[in-house]
Amino acid sequence: MKEKINIATVRQFGNIEFLARQMVEGFITGLHKSPYHGFSVEFAEHRLYNTGESTRHIDWKVFAKTDRLYTKRYEEETNLRCQILIDSSSSMYYPAPNYDKITFSIMAAACLSYMLQNQRDAVGISTFSQSLELQTPIKSTPTHLHSLFILLEKLLKEIPKEKKTSVASVIHQIADKINKRSLVIIFSDMFDNEENLDDIFSSLQHLKHNNHEVLLFHVLDSKTEEEFDFEERPYEFIDIENGEKIKLQPSQIKEHYKRAIKSYHHDLKLKCGQYKIDFITADVNKGIEQILQSYLIKRTKMK
Repeated sequence: MKEKINIATVRQFGNIEFLARQMVEGFITGLHKSPYHGFSVEFAEHRLYNTGESTRHIDWKVFAKTDRLYTKRYEEETNLRCQILIDSSSSMYYPAPNYDKITFSIMAAACLSYMLQNQRDAVGISTFSQSLELQTPIKSTPTHLHSLFILLEKLLKEIPKEKKTSVASVIHQIADKINKRSLVIIFSDMFDNEENLDDIFSSLQHLKHNNHEVLLFHVLDSKTEEEFDFEERPYEFIDIENGEKIKLQPSQIKEHYKRAIKSYHHDLKLKCGQYKIDFITADVNKGIEQILQSYLIKRTKMK
């Protein structure tokens, strides 16, 4: 599944559960015989039952159809715990009108949740801006997964409000709350007006110190936020989180902006590398496979 997520369709259709299932199944189909094939289904294959073996994994549905005893041969028994954090601050509602970054993050979180539960792993979702706004339990049941989809659909329909970001303080809270080793997945544009990189990485180090694994998806609209690709005409640029405004033409600051943002992203990647945190650039103009592939690679490393 290499096509771009149609963010406008996601917002219009709104059935997160159906869309997540379709996206994940499309992604898995594309993997074919790759090393991650085992993630596509609950079990890898059937084999004939041998007399004397435990009957625990006999597939009785297959027996009813074939009158032969087959057992489910599992790839592995997993008990991963995963906490997904979604930044819901004002800057994540850029660009309008479809609020691409938050919509992309919601859909990615839904797909990961579906994949995790399908593998019998436990998952919970938290949202944050200046503070931790909500935090669900971490469970692996189908009922819990359905409740997560309802939560994500509600988040999808929220009207953007003026909310700043306090990444560091929230991650410190999460680190204190999670008392079992977990994979912590963060979706954020990492735009924080109040805290510097040292504060943010101190909080990420707090997670690592508590023996958690961290996968950080840096969500951005690469066309405008990295390349500053705007039509050459007068604009009024507005800081979504503090309301500050400036009028200019893109060419007046394009090269300066690109150098500054490139330096910022370089520092992010460098710091993450130092702390052994997986840092992935998540461009909203690309498909969901960039998220699922990165998760599977991380999952494999954690075996």
